[in-house]
Amino acid sequence: MINKAKIPNTCMFLLMDRVKRISTELLERYPDRFGIDFDENKKLIKEIAIVRSKLLRNKIAGNITSRLRRQATDNKAAANSNEEKEKELEIEED
Repeated sequence: MINKAKIPNTCMFLLMDRVKRISTELLERYPDRFGIDFDENKKLIKEIAIVRSKLLRNKIAGNITSRLRRQATDNKAAANSNEEKEKELEIEED
């Protein structure tokens, strides 16, 4: 694990900026190949991209995984909200 206390804030910002940029590019190029499993995403990144640093590969895989999990959670919440609204409309119509 990286000791964040030894890394200047600007370096950490640049690392996260790089992680987000690469993650976004990979998700745009291969939207159907990634999932919510971190280990599978890590293996896939190893196959489709040249990432020399294990730390960087893990950060990218983690970023992709968290984005997709968040997206899945948001989709479930939106679906539940829509179902509740439909039930309320049915009750009001009766």
